[in-house]
Amino acid sequence: MGVGGVWRATRTPIGPATLQLTQSGGEVTARGWGPGAEWVLEHAPALVGADDDPRPFVAHHPVVGDLYRRMPGLRLGRSTAVMEALVPTVIEQKVVGKDARRSYAKLVRALGEPAPGPVRLFVPPSPDVLASTPSWAFHRFGIERRRAETVIRACRYARRLEETTSMPPAAARQRMQALPGIGPWTSNEVSALALGDVDAVSVGDYHLPHLVAFALAGEPRGDDDRMLELLEPYRGQRARVLRLLEAGAPTPPRRGPRMALRDIARI
Repeated sequence: MGVGGVWRATRTPIGPATLQLTQSGGEVTARGWGPGAEWVLEHAPALVGADDDPRPFVAHHPVVGDLYRRMPGLRLGRSTAVMEALVPTVIEQKVVGKDARRSYAKLVRALGEPAPGPVRLFVPPSPDVLASTPSWAFHRFGIERRRAETVIRACRYARRLEETTSMPPAAARQRMQALPGIGPWTSNEVSALALGDVDAVSVGDYHLPHLVAFALAGEPRGDDDRMLELLEPYRGQRARVLRLLEAGAPTPPRRGPRMALRDIARI
């Protein structure tokens, strides 16, 4: 946590809210502002992983075991905010992460609203606002028509997608993937972030297969099939392994230049 803790602006079922999380020793303190303050405080324990039970986890590989011992406090949280996870995840499809984060920040500042509370934050735009925004308007945020139309389509079904918070993860992912433009990578990313799915594996990711293959088999390159093969002993807890590897495992050697950033808004 940084100076003043961690701040989160969000849109709850009863209105916008700002949440502040501060940590002292092993205790996390939460404060809330805005119409949705009571809701974010009620759900703060789930957000920081208090509902996550790592006791069934068994480290079958020495690298995983070492990381697990080094990070005993690591927990998988659950935001319970499906659309707020889905929109930036769709924006991240097939582009460099920096591009996606820059685009999402522009979108939030342009279409969101100031968050309640003592710090300058913006609440992400509501699904109704995004659903009524024409696809061409997303171009100024660096989001081309295909991703824009996926965002718009998903926002038109926001109520049905938010219902997935009460569904088993497999059924939730199936409902998400029923919408064109939302595939396994997107649904697993959202399932992990919003639903706290401890078994979510984002197949189709550019980096994850290489990371898993290098950490668990010493292989500099891998594909989805190899990643799933290496993670099979951890079925039911695969997202926990991925989080551990992302947090502390050695990264595989790079080959070739990094992908260049694109500014779609200038095209």
